Amino acid sequence: METQLFMPFRPSPPLTHAEGVAHRNMSDPKERFFRYFQAEITAIQSQIDDLATMSAAGGERQDCIDTVLAGISRLSNEVMDAGDYVPAYDQRAYAQAMKALTDKLNETTAKFAPKSRFQFKSKAKPAPGSEAQVDPRVRTSFSNVGSKHSPVPDAAKRDAEDSAASSAKHYNEELEQQSGVRRPSFSNAKNIAIYDHSGLHIMLPSTASRATSSGSLTNLERCVVDMTAPTSSGTPFAGLALKNIKQSLIIAGHVAGPVHITGLQNSIVVVAARQVRIHECKDVDVYLHCASHPIIEDCSGMRFAPLPEFYATKLEIKGENQWDQVDDFKWLKSEPSPNWAILPEEKRIPEDVWKNSVCGSPSLSTDDILRRAGVLGERGC
Repeated sequence: METQLFMPFRPSPPLTHAEGVAHRNMSDPKERFFRYFQAEITAIQSQIDDLATMSAAGGERQDCIDTVLAGISRLSNEVMDAGDYVPAYDQRAYAQAMKALTDKLNETTAKFAPKSRFQFKSKAKPAPGSEAQVDPRVRTSFSNVGSKHSPVPDAAKRDAEDSAASSAKHYNEELEQQSGVRRPSFSNAKNIAIYDHSGLHIMLPSTASRATSSGSLTNLERCVVDMTAPTSSGTPFAGLALKNIKQSLIIAGHVAGPVHITGLQNSIVVVAARQVRIHECKDVDVYLHCASHPIIEDCSGMRFAPLPEFYATKLEIKGENQWDQVDDFKWLKSEPSPNWAILPEEKRIPEDVWKNSVCGSPSLSTDDILRRAGVLGERGC
């Protein structure tokens, strides 16, 4: 289904040519937020469109609905937070776009359960100039947004969701019991969730391509994780979340939608994605192919480089790469952000290390690979 764009406007166009040039400059926080909002709302719309193709079994559709709800809640809060530099006129336009997005979710979910009385209602306050004057920085509220109780599944669906959760737990327990390079199949899972591991080398086989509806890596330390194989056969992740990872090398493969990277330290990430947003990370190198401007917030010591040719070929990545067009949403000054830089070529991981070490040499331990990649070295400990 073709995604409808809810925001066919440009916020508050300046009147003079000089102002227009300044407005289009990405040092302008209003322009940066506009670009970010467009990318976020388009991604959420795509997730809503995807609901029709998802099965209710195993909780796959409900998981996506929960993700959409959380995205709407987060984005509405960010619109309110932008009140410091976004004019009231644009605040109203953003609020209208959020309401249209919520209405679209209501309409879509109603098709799955036509008799249900449940609805995700928008309780956005009236815009300035309408029925009542309000502070544009007052947060918009959506009832039930982000709630895990919407709608309540029947007994059969709850059983399916419990089964899916047990399956994820089973795979993570298996990883701890194995030795050498771990290769969990995830053949019976709907999504990939790897969490709470230390010192492991994990390489997902192609059988895991059945579970790429979504992916998450959480609470990892001194690990090497390679998810290239399942995402290189025409089955990229729909979305991916990396959270609370330290001193690790993550080769995330191909992601068709957004990647959210939160709380990483002293690590390296390799990924090809449509959109990348990075929060609260420190001393992380990102080898990237991105179809939009990467976004960082509350980060320091970030370095960016293009996706290594070795993985670009494997993943058959094409199209424009905006890996070096990074927007720092917490840096509002006109001079370049000090929180990120381009990784110098002489400090990038050599091609032979990607091919001969990272891919899993039998003679190398996980720590050996991390040292060769530079994770346990100058930027590690």
